[in-house]
Amino acid sequence: MKRFYPVIRVLSLVILMFGLTMLFPLSLSWFLDDGAFASFDEAFVLTVATGAGLWYVTRKETRDLTIRDGFLMVALVWTLLPIYAALPLVLELKLSFTDAYFEAVSGLTTTGATVLTGLDQLPVSINVWRTQMVWLGGMGLIVLAVAILPLLGIGGRQMFKAETPGPMKDTKMTPRIAETAKGLWTVYSLASICCALAYYWAGMSGLDALMHMFATMGLGGFSSHDASFAYFASPTIETVAIVFMLFAGMNFATHFVVLSGRSLRPYVSDPEAGWFLLVTLGSVVGIAAFLVFHDVYASFDEALRDAAFNVVSIATTTGFATTDYALWPFFAPLWMLFLCSFATSAGSTGGGIKMIRALVLYKQVYRELTRAMHPSAVHPVKVGGDVVQSNILFAVLAFGFVYMVCIASMTLLLSLSGLEIITAFSAVVASINNTGPGLGQVGPASNYAGLSDFQIWVCTFAMLLGRLEIFTLLVVMTPAFWRK
Repeated sequence: MKRFYPVIRVLSLVILMFGLTMLFPLSLSWFLDDGAFASFDEAFVLTVATGAGLWYVTRKETRDLTIRDGFLMVALVWTLLPIYAALPLVLELKLSFTDAYFEAVSGLTTTGATVLTGLDQLPVSINVWRTQMVWLGGMGLIVLAVAILPLLGIGGRQMFKAETPGPMKDTKMTPRIAETAKGLWTVYSLASICCALAYYWAGMSGLDALMHMFATMGLGGFSSHDASFAYFASPTIETVAIVFMLFAGMNFATHFVVLSGRSLRPYVSDPEAGWFLLVTLGSVVGIAAFLVFHDVYASFDEALRDAAFNVVSIATTTGFATTDYALWPFFAPLWMLFLCSFATSAGSTGGGIKMIRALVLYKQVYRELTRAMHPSAVHPVKVGGDVVQSNILFAVLAFGFVYMVCIASMTLLLSLSGLEIITAFSAVVASINNTGPGLGQVGPASNYAGLSDFQIWVCTFAMLLGRLEIFTLLVVMTPAFWRK
């Protein structure tokens, strides 16, 4: 047991810090007297007491974390923190543990899938807590993807170079991990403040602006209204949301370099940014034209407004909605679901396999086609002007294969449990890509409340699997990991 003390010691500090984040909704509940104060008070005490107790037991442990410890640490943080995050939901809303854990995982993994209805009638502090989880999870992901995972050896240091834009390969942002995390937090916090002020300026109330900023910057899609953004019926608010969803869908390391260097050139040299904007905005125009062609909308302007918001929302894996796009001709929502699988950048708060991996896979396929015609040709795979090494290619190909196997196997599981195939497939894709709404029974006009406990747990596992880049979680589940 003592060999796990270094992991437990770090985990205890993370739990303690997470408990402190409950002070904001707790204080808000007391100030507004919304009836949820006692639930937050109990959740806060339980969380802090657990963290303090674990720290006390392991306080004398000084050994550094090994790579194996790091894998275990990351897996434990993302699977155990939702237990504490679920406490206010269990205590106040009397949810079952299955539903509360699903809601908490959905928030912290920035998925945005929900089992709750009547959001407008919930205590304000509960909605604040739900959206705050998205915001905290969003920053956690950025640090995880840009700063922590490379140090754990996931793909080695070469994966760090592969999944960051051109300037980052030279600067590595900052020399130390703490400074890197601080820089990312600075960019994320500044953008969050701007987003909240923009929402308030556009017409939201102060609390709505705060909650929707949390969900927008984390690309989580939780809302304080059952109607999501349709509640506001405001083109201005929708435009603000589109701008910040696109911002959060790009690599925050690139944003950091732009801010610190006071130059927009890093956006141009980022191999993901251009493709992300081209694919996403091109899909907006294409789907708008498609909807007009099929007489869903009478004018292109009307179609463009709904297409712009909903396509950007799903492509960035946010999950907000202004209309039930599942009622559009089937190609449109299916294309949107496909977009959420790859559109966002590595180092963003979005989910999916990320644009950088999609680019590597596409260029590898193109190289194989060229080789078929010209076997002797030398045709290296390049991204951003740099040659992608073979070991990186193999890692990306393996990731793509496991990603597809996970989707297929979990879709079969849900289908076996009684779900019709459209709902089963879209629920898995929306969960593993951390998008939220799918199609069919889990479409934008409904939620996941109609699923059985078994189906909820499958989707919960899919969310964790997708958020931890699949291998991070799977490696901990292998027998070889636990051998001494």
